Amino acid sequence: MHGRERGWWSRVGPVVAILAVAGPVGAGEVTITPDIVYGHKHGLAMTCDMFRPATGANGAVLLFMVSGGWYSAWMPPAQALQMFQPLTDRGYTVIAVRHGSSPKFTIPEAVDDVRLAVRYVRHHAARLGVDPERIGVFGMSAGGHLSLMLATTGDDGDDAAADPVLQTSARVRAACAWVAPTDLRGVAWSAPDHHKQYDRFPALDLDQPEAARMSPLLAVSADDAPALLIAGGKDELVPADHSRWIHDALTAKGVPSRLVVMENAGHGFQGKDLAAAVAAMVAWFDEHLSTRAEGATAVGRAESAPP
Repeated sequence: MHGRERGWWSRVGPVVAILAVAGPVGAGEVTITPDIVYGHKHGLAMTCDMFRPATGANGAVLLFMVSGGWYSAWMPPAQALQMFQPLTDRGYTVIAVRHGSSPKFTIPEAVDDVRLAVRYVRHHAARLGVDPERIGVFGMSAGGHLSLMLATTGDDGDDAAADPVLQTSARVRAACAWVAPTDLRGVAWSAPDHHKQYDRFPALDLDQPEAARMSPLLAVSADDAPALLIAGGKDELVPADHSRWIHDALTAKGVPSRLVVMENAGHGFQGKDLAAAVAAMVAWFDEHLSTRAEGATAVGRAESAPP
């Protein structure tokens, strides 16, 4: 792994692994289908792993964006399983999606990759054993950014495309973004040395028009998917304002949104903050991906966890 990516991964490891320590593990058996090929790029396969409850699957599917600094690391699926246990125990099928990694590939290419994964899952829903109209997405940090891009820029597919997968909708029904950057323009970073982000994370070295196009905050519209934003009040890498901005923008458009700020947490959560955040995520997907949910929920909820 490139040195920059090793550094990033060491910083966000606690965030990416948060589900691994979030709750009781082993409550239900899970069937793992590794290395599902959802597309090809430069002659190489783009893959995802599926984690499906052996019994009691509820039909809904959650796509997890495997991304730290827009670098998509691989790990043996059996090791990743524990991360998703709070969700599979609730009956959700989880699909861990890998995208083309920085610095070889850009953020726009990563967005295209994960959007293709949504199309693939919906097109092949019957074979995968999931409901094509109950697709949710979630991720941490860069993975949260990609989740919000899917929530705010979904489309109905290209009827003129030769590939039937590309004719398929990329819309999702709900999203959860942990500690996610929402405005990639340099001026949006509150730290006085925000330019150093480009050295640490080369994916952010975008020209301003492209940075704006890749900023979910600027893409908010009334037809976006409901979004849960989880932020750390003391996050110095991605300030909580990023979550506040998009929460306010979604609320202004009438899109169901909930903001949860763990006031004493940084870019990774522990203890009670971690347990509360995971519980909020599970409840959010229960609300919006159940067979009864039609998107009717309170708009504009915001709260802070007690210190």
